[in-house]
Order: sequence, then structure tokens, then C-alpha cells
Amino acid sequence: MPQPLLTQGQAQTGVLLLADIAAEFRLWGWSRIVKGPSALQHLSGLVFAKVLGSGHEGGFGLRPSVSRQGLLLWFETPQQAEDFMTRSQVVKDYQERSREFCLMALKTWSSRGRWDQKSLDVTTPAPVHGPVAALTRASIKFTKARAFWQFAPASQNALSQAQGCQLAVGLGEAPYLRQATFSIWDSVADMDAYARSGAHLQAIQAAQNEGYFSESLFARFVPLQVQGQWQGKVYG
Repeated sequence: MPQPLLTQGQAQTGVLLLADIAAEFRLWGWSRIVKGPSALQHLSGLVFAKVLGSGHEGGFGLRPSVSRQGLLLWFETPQQAEDFMTRSQVVKDYQERSREFCLMALKTWSSRGRWDQKSLDVTTPAPVHGPVAALTRASIKFTKARAFWQFAPASQNALSQAQGCQLAVGLGEAPYLRQATFSIWDSVADMDAYARSGAHLQAIQAAQNEGYFSESLFARFVPLQVQGQWQGKVYG
């Protein structure tokens, strides 16, 4: 069970839920994606919600996972985020039906761009020490998708081998065109070393130069809590 959040006040707080749905509950899991964010609108203080699929084995690629998925939610206050994490039936339903389950609370310290025309409020100073987290998401132009996906294998391989990467997962609203990557790092230095070098840097430069995206969001967070298990690693 998550401990009380480490910050107080009224600043917006994010929650990311990752679930690897057990085989006997996969129909239930797929129904969550079909229902989408509309099934979550009853949650108190909810200001932003995405129900996301994942790539094969939780990675970032064209082959979808049949079991891994996530929820990305933003609440008006830390207390509302904590109430969701500790008391919500939504969380209990996922946890009871999952082989692996991971839940985390986030505060934004840097954000550039939009997601469905919405931006994230910056609610905490840049951290001096780690860990830190990052979200990169994009709506890929249909005419640019083939070119974009040529960069994906090398970027994913680099991420899986990057120094200081604690967790990385590929997420998406829709196959091929609406994709995201979320990662947690030991430090800002480790995160920046990956972002500013190698295959990832080449992919970002190509996206900027060739206009691959119709909309994008690049955000960085302080993980207030990380609880559970993902890809065999236990957190919290």
C-alpha cells in the first residue's frame, strides 16, 4: 500500500498505473481500453486521463502487447491522487487481475508541448538529486509514420542498455500513430546522457527537421512514490 505523498498543497499531481493483465482476465483488460477515459470521469479531482496500451513485452514497437497496459491520470491535488492510489476501486480491480502491477505518483518539474491540446502544470522545482522520470509522447503524422518508425528499434535498444535507467515502458493511445515512452532514471545526468546522444538524439533531430509530429509533449517529473513490480523488478 502506498505511503502518504511526500508533498502537500494544491498542486496538480500525476499517477501512472502499469498492469500486466493475467491471461484469464485479458478480455476485461481489453474492455478497459475500449471504454477509454470516459469510464474514469467519476474520479474526484480528475483533470486529465489516458488509457494506454503497450508494445510487446512492455517495449516501444509496432507489435502490441496482449496484456500490458497503463493509466496516466492527473489530479487537482496530492490528496486526490493519494485517495485514488489507496482507496479507488479502479486500482483494486487492476491489482487483483494483474500478474505484475506498478503504481507511482509524479510531480512535474519541466514540460514542453501538449497532449490533446492540454499542457501539464509545472508544480515542483527541478530536483538536485534523483530519481527522476520522463515522458515523451507524440501524435505522428500518417505521411511521416514510416520514416519515424525506422528509428524505433535503435532507440529502444539504446534505452534498454542506458546507464541509470531504472524502468522504461512503451505506451500508446493507438497503434502506429499515437505513441509514448515513460522512463525512470537514477539522476538527471543519466537521463540527459541518453536523451542527448546516440540513436535517441538522431530520432529527435529527424523528427524536428522533418516535422514528424502533429503534436508532442516532453515532460520530466519527480517520482514521489513508486510501488509494485514491473518486468520482474520490485519497487518501493
